[in-house]
Amino acid sequence: MQQVTLNNCDKAMPVIGMGTASSSRPGPAPDSSETTVKSAILEAIKAGYRHFDTAFIYPSEKPLGEAIVEALHLGLIKSRDEIFITTKLWCTFAQRDQVVHACKLSLQKLQLEYVDMYLIHQPLRISEKIQQLPVPKEIIHPLDIKGVWEGMEECKSLGFTKGIGVSNFSCKKLEELLSVAKIPPAVNQVEMNPIWQQKELREFCKAKGIHITAYSPLGANNTFWGDNRVVECDVLTQIAKSKGKTTAQVALRWVYEQEVSLVTKSFNKERMKENLQIFDWSLSEQDLQKISELPQHRGFSMASLYGPHDLLLQLDAEI
Repeated sequence: MQQVTLNNCDKAMPVIGMGTASSSRPGPAPDSSETTVKSAILEAIKAGYRHFDTAFIYPSEKPLGEAIVEALHLGLIKSRDEIFITTKLWCTFAQRDQVVHACKLSLQKLQLEYVDMYLIHQPLRISEKIQQLPVPKEIIHPLDIKGVWEGMEECKSLGFTKGIGVSNFSCKKLEELLSVAKIPPAVNQVEMNPIWQQKELREFCKAKGIHITAYSPLGANNTFWGDNRVVECDVLTQIAKSKGKTTAQVALRWVYEQEVSLVTKSFNKERMKENLQIFDWSLSEQDLQKISELPQHRGFSMASLYGPHDLLLQLDAEI
């Protein structure tokens, strides 16, 4: 597995990670089998995955921790250091005095002494536990970037995480963060794929030394915000046929060629393996040109998840 060196992080990150979200919406957890998640993670370790992406709001921190324990017991990995774990600070803990506590809660569920990357999940605060969607306007608040980032920096200084970063941050929000950060963010994890290429954000992050990790690199088909525009894209399918690859592999290879790491989710054994097979071939200049001309369509938006509240519409409009 190829790796990327991150600024302000004590460990290199594998460029392909496995996503573990079993629900696409926050709120009361659905009936998802922890056993299913744990089994899928063990299969992924056997297939060669070494980066696993989770979050406090996903019901996967606990089975991920159990899978790591079992992988060590079975000898699939020799030490915890072989695995790179990303988890995220959920919006209900997005206050200065709650960040370290939230990180500790995640570590308890993961049965770990530290994670490798801790991200602010979204650039907002939610003041109550989400009981339903859309949420009431009065529980949505602007993020205290300075205060929350101080908490993230404390998590790093205490050794609870090797690196700190953000998710779903615009150029504008990153500018705000960089103006107050003692430790700049190592990562910005955002939606990115051939149908949502994030060119301006990529250029901004590259100039600032912030690495981008792409979530939904295949368009998040079968989620409430995603669709089949990537996996059924004619241009990508034609390129795939010409190379003897799958459309998904072409999409993932395109992300990789943008110097971006990626988190892809599949609990299917064969697709897990296919998603790793993107390193020994490349896209031509003609392929890249065709992909660069694809119509752009954003999948995820704050307003579509939480409701069309003014603050969320403003966040969605930021570049």
